[in-house]
Amino acid sequence: MTLDFKMWYTLSLLIIMSILLIFDIIELEVLFFSILLLLLMGKIITLEEAFAGFSNVGMLTIALLFVIAGALSNTGMLKQISPIILGKENTRISHTLLRLLFPVSIISAFINNTPVVAMFIPTIRAWTEKHHYAPSKYLIPLSYGAILGGMCTLIGTSTNLIIHGLMIDYGMEGLGFFEISKIGIPVTILGILFMSFLGHRLLPNRKEPLIELGEHTREFVIELKVTQEYENIGKTIENAGLRRLKGLFLFQIERNGRRIAPAKPDEKILLDDRLFFTGIPKTILELQKIPGLQLTKDSHFNLKQYDSAEIRTFECVVSRGSPLVGKTVRDSDFRSKYEAVIIAIHRHGERIAKKIGDIGLRPGDTLLLLAGKNFYKRWYHSKDFYLIAVAETLPSKPQWRGYVSLGVFFMMIILTVANILPLLSAAGLGVIILVLTRTANAGEARRTIDWRVLIIIAMSLGIANAVKQSGLADVLAHIIVRIGDHFGVLGVLASIYFFTSIYTLVITNNAAAAMLFPIAVSAASAINVDQRGFAIAIMIAASASFATPISYQTNLMVYSPGGYRFRDYLMIGAPLQLGIGAIAIALIYCFYF
Repeated sequence: MTLDFKMWYTLSLLIIMSILLIFDIIELEVLFFSILLLLLMGKIITLEEAFAGFSNVGMLTIALLFVIAGALSNTGMLKQISPIILGKENTRISHTLLRLLFPVSIISAFINNTPVVAMFIPTIRAWTEKHHYAPSKYLIPLSYGAILGGMCTLIGTSTNLIIHGLMIDYGMEGLGFFEISKIGIPVTILGILFMSFLGHRLLPNRKEPLIELGEHTREFVIELKVTQEYENIGKTIENAGLRRLKGLFLFQIERNGRRIAPAKPDEKILLDDRLFFTGIPKTILELQKIPGLQLTKDSHFNLKQYDSAEIRTFECVVSRGSPLVGKTVRDSDFRSKYEAVIIAIHRHGERIAKKIGDIGLRPGDTLLLLAGKNFYKRWYHSKDFYLIAVAETLPSKPQWRGYVSLGVFFMMIILTVANILPLLSAAGLGVIILVLTRTANAGEARRTIDWRVLIIIAMSLGIANAVKQSGLADVLAHIIVRIGDHFGVLGVLASIYFFTSIYTLVITNNAAAAMLFPIAVSAASAINVDQRGFAIAIMIAASASFATPISYQTNLMVYSPGGYRFRDYLMIGAPLQLGIGAIAIALIYCFYF
C-alpha cells in the first residue's frame, strides 16, 4: 500500500511530535495545538474535525466528574477514609500495601484516580514519617493501585470515557458501566499482589528528613482545649501521636492553672488540659480539625464545620498605630470588631507561652485568622494592620454537605447502572444538585476541573481525526495486521496492544488512546473481526502504563513526594506493564474472540 502526500505529511508530523515529546522540548498543549494548526494548513482535516473533540461525550463527562470528585474531596469525605485504611499499628510492608491498595483500587473504580491519589499522598507521607518508614515504598504502589482500579469500571479513568465517546462517534454501541470489569478486576488483583509481595522490593528505601521547627521557622502558637470527644484522653503524648507531628511541636500543657513545660513524651493527656502547639499555618489548620481538640467557642464560626468557600484564612501584621497594641486578645474584642477568629499568633524570635486570650498584642505580631471572604477588602486599607495576606486554606465544609456529595455520587452510579440516564446526564444532574445545595459553588466547580487535561484530550482527538481522514490509520493498521497475522487474531490483538503500550510511555494515556483508536478499528475491519475487543485493548493498554513517570498523571504526581528517579519506575513498572499486558490480551481474546 503506497502513501500519498496527505499520509506522508501526517506521518511526518506524528514523528516530529513523538520526538519532541520524548525529549520534553515543548509544553504538551503548545505542541498539540501547533500540530493541529499544521494539519489544518495542510488541509488534512477541516476546522470542524480539528476541534470536534471539544464536544466529545467522553471529554464532557470527564469535566463533570472532576466537579463531583472535587466535592467529595473538599467536603472531607475522602480524607475520613484514609486513617481507617492505613491503621495505627506498625505492620509489615506487604500487609500495609494490601490494606492500602485494595481500598484505593475500589475507590478509583468509581472516582477519577487523580483526586484519589492527591488525597492519599499527604496522608501516606504523614503516616510513614510517624512510623519512620520510607514513603518511596508506598507512593509508586499508590499510583499503580489507582491506575489498576480505574480499569474496572466505565468512570474509573478518563481514558475509558474517551474510548466510550469514540465508540459512539464511530457508530458502535458505547461501553456498559461494568463491561470492562471482567478484564479489569482480575488484572487489578494480580497487579496488587505483585506490588505487595514482590514489587516493593524493587523500590528504593528513601526516607524524607523531618521538618524541624527551629530559629529559622516562622512559628505560630495555638492553644487547644481537650474535650470529652478526644479519643486519646489518658494516653501519653507519645502514644497519642502528638510527639512527632511534621511542622508542629507540643511545647506546653496547662492543667488546673499549672504549666507543664517542656511537655515530655511520657506525660499523659487529661480532660480539660490546654495544649500549646507551635507550628506552620497549614499544620495548625489541620490540627484544629481534630475531634475533641477545641480552639474556642465562637458566635461567628463553627470551627469544626466551617465552609472554606465562605470563610478564608488570613495573615495580618499588627501595625504600630493599631488600637490593638497593648491590649490582650480578650480585651481587644477582636471577634466583634473584625468579625474574625484568631487561630494562632507569631512573634518573631519568641515562643509565647500564654493562653491566646491573655496575650498582649505588640506591633509586628502576625495573626493567623479565620474570617469571612470579604475581610480582605474591608480591612486592607485599615491602619490597624501593616499587611493583610490570604493564607493557605484547607478545604472544609459542614458535615451535612459531605453527605450530600456522597449521595450525589451514589445517585449518579445508580442512574447509570440501571440505564435510567446516560452517564453524561447523570453526572450533569449531580453537578446541578451540588451547586444548588452550595456543596460546590460555581467558583469551586470551575477550580476543580483540570482544564489543561481537557484541552489536551480535545486536541488529541483532533489529531486522531487527521490520522483517520488522511488514510494513515488504514496503512498503519495494515502494517500491524501483517506483523501479527502469522498468529491470527491473537497476534494482531497483541500487536495493537503493545504498540499502544509503547506509545503511552512517551505521550499521555488519553492522547495515545485517541490517536491509536482509529488504527485499532481499521485493523479489526481488515481481518473482519469485532471492533469492540480491539477498542477495549486500546483502553487497557493506554491505562496500564507504569514504566515511566510521564506516561500517567498520577505517576508524575508521586514523583517528587516519593523522592523518585526515572529508573525507579522502570524497575517496578516495566515487569508490571509486561505482565498486565499478557494477562489482559489473554482475557480480551477469551471474552471477545
